[in-house]
Amino acid sequence: MLGRGLLIAASLSFATSAAAQDKQPPYWASIASGEAMMRTGPGKNYPGTWLYKRRDLPVRVIKTYPNWRMIEDPDGTRGWMLVTLLSDRPTGIVRSGAPRPIHERPDSASRVAYLAEAGVVGRIGKCSAGWCRFAVGKRQGYIDAQSIWGATEELAKN
Repeated sequence: MLGRGLLIAASLSFATSAAAQDKQPPYWASIASGEAMMRTGPGKNYPGTWLYKRRDLPVRVIKTYPNWRMIEDPDGTRGWMLVTLLSDRPTGIVRSGAPRPIHERPDSASRVAYLAEAGVVGRIGKCSAGWCRFAVGKRQGYIDAQSIWGATEELAKN
């Protein structure tokens, strides 16, 4: 019975990665691992240029090559990353500048639940009318979509 459960879990994982590999760039992704190496080319034989140690950091996939993705990070740095180090989970990072208010409702007149400083990474929920649901740990609320860099364009279309 345990072997069958592992087989089902492996099948679901393969189906998810296969679906992610079929996407046409550009598209949003996030770093799935606590450590992810960016390289100068699509292969482990290429030198590493940057080691990311920030799970959920949003990245933009701009090119694909079998099991590798050329990504762009929030600072504009580009390089190649193994597809298994990436997730389809929509995330965003608060843009530079003053701390941004996270409201209780998608309305600037609603109560501010908390402030998020530049560089804070959170998970993005549904976006509409210029607002996105934004969760940082156990705290959540709504942020002006212009205040974050991440999957906001795609989510606003849904």
